[in-house]
Amino acid sequence: MDSPQLSRLNSKSSPLCLSPSFQMSTLSLPGAGQASSPLQSPILNEVGNNRLEEEEEGMRKRYPTDKAYFIAKEILTTERTYLKDLEVITVWFRSAVIKENVMPECLMTLLFSNIDPIYEFHRSFLKEIDQRLALWEGRSNPHVKGDYQKIGDVMLRNMCALKEFTSYLQKHDMVLTELEKATKRLKKLEIVYKDFELQKVCYLPLNTFLLKPIQRLMHYKLVLERLCQHYTQDHPDYNNCREALKEVAEIANLLQTSLIRLENFQKLTELQRDLIGIDNLTAPGREFIREGCLYKLTKKGLQQRMFFLFSDMLLYTSKGVTATNQFKVHGQLPLQGMILIVLDAPVEESENDWSVPHCFTIYSAQRTIVVAASSKNEMGKWIEDLNMGIEVAKKYQDKSVIFTDPGLCDRSNRSSDELSLEQESEDEMSMSRNSLDKQTQYRANTTMHVCWHRNTSVSMSDHSLAVENQLSGYLLRKFKNSNGWQKLWVVFTNFCLFFYKTHQDDFPLASLPLLGYTVSTPGESDTIYKEFVFKLQFKSHVYYFRAESEYTFERWMEVIRSAASATSRICLFKPKGPFGAEQELSSSCI
Repeated sequence: MDSPQLSRLNSKSSPLCLSPSFQMSTLSLPGAGQASSPLQSPILNEVGNNRLEEEEEGMRKRYPTDKAYFIAKEILTTERTYLKDLEVITVWFRSAVIKENVMPECLMTLLFSNIDPIYEFHRSFLKEIDQRLALWEGRSNPHVKGDYQKIGDVMLRNMCALKEFTSYLQKHDMVLTELEKATKRLKKLEIVYKDFELQKVCYLPLNTFLLKPIQRLMHYKLVLERLCQHYTQDHPDYNNCREALKEVAEIANLLQTSLIRLENFQKLTELQRDLIGIDNLTAPGREFIREGCLYKLTKKGLQQRMFFLFSDMLLYTSKGVTATNQFKVHGQLPLQGMILIVLDAPVEESENDWSVPHCFTIYSAQRTIVVAASSKNEMGKWIEDLNMGIEVAKKYQDKSVIFTDPGLCDRSNRSSDELSLEQESEDEMSMSRNSLDKQTQYRANTTMHVCWHRNTSVSMSDHSLAVENQLSGYLLRKFKNSNGWQKLWVVFTNFCLFFYKTHQDDFPLASLPLLGYTVSTPGESDTIYKEFVFKLQFKSHVYYFRAESEYTFERWMEVIRSAASATSRICLFKPKGPFGAEQELSSSCI
């Protein structure tokens, strides 16, 4: 993750390996002393060949070219990913908790009685979509076409059937809450839960998979809207698509408020596990607003810190040097009474000749801090969200500030602006001995860690947009200096591309976090002479991806832009002073 190249996903030897596919050679994270490098898996590094390109060209000529076909195919490809995501809970996690006998029977019933019927429904739905696409493509019978070149009837029938599961979906709020309570109360369940999250099959935080059924409704709504916009009103598929859209929109609207609440709760619980020095982050009424990097002015100069903004407070943390790689909370500033002042001139410190733009001062009841953003754009985002949070906090002045450990309050009252880096490092080293029982590895592609290494920030609205723009499908991929193209199954979710050899694989082989990347079409200097190719670039790291059609090319460009637009592509500030090499690395263009 110190390099933007493909990050190796975590793996861990564990009795929870439930499939022979787990016996593949593991792809572990580089050690602390190793430089990050491209993934060394032969599956992902093998050079493409002319035969593959000839096969792809043959498929392009043989398959339909109608835009409606590619929209229908998007439903199929994303449904495959969605079903795999459900299996993380219904198959893999169930096996883990049954094997260790750690989940109370009442919670087992609540969890699986809600998600099992949904899973079975989508298994049937996927099969039906696949059969229709097979007829459309002429795979099953090349002579049968006509009425099979549409998807509206399949969608209408299944969207009507999906309404029967509304009561199940409405219980997901309770499921997520009860699961979180149980992991706090039962140590053995907590251990199994955390061990399971380190399995390669659990490629996202576990509780995000519980949000998938409601989020999937939003995907159906968006894809049906595209179909309805594509068809003319006299098209034979239009009326069915219109009715299907009406049905799913009704369910989606009913569950929209619940989804917003669930996404917020999921994010708070994810942060609770990754932050050291704070408890009860999921306190009622608290909302997550933004996370990301700012440089904080200390006695040692400007130091990189990870900030977390909520509806009632601002936390700032430093990156741990522990085995857990968690972030340690150093300060908590309540939003009540907070005032922001944007500095007209850069902060200057003559002794070290620092001159830093994009600075602003945060005045709170406890203390005053000066911070600098990586760009004018980033500074604007932070100030806008902080001001919004301050306004919200004014409405709840009767609510008291909750939770942090006493050490944080003591530090906040010291005369120095912040403990020196030497003291912080000493604290973190001693903390490592007490934290090893909490987590032995960390997930490098969570937005927290990506924001740290890419020196940027994301908001809750960015998270919500990323959820809406999930996409799956086969792409041909080429490295900057390679000749051939390689076919991979690619899943876009949570600001990240996940790479598989085929859509049948149980877990991704590699991931590429997209925060900070730019997406464009190749230029003349790239010497790429193929259709439907887009280029991903971060600094000197370049990847090319080739889609199968104009529609899928535009969709991939659209969803990747949604991730890239969450961050700024303006040069980060680069202080004149003698920062260390690591600081210099993160102070460059993204």
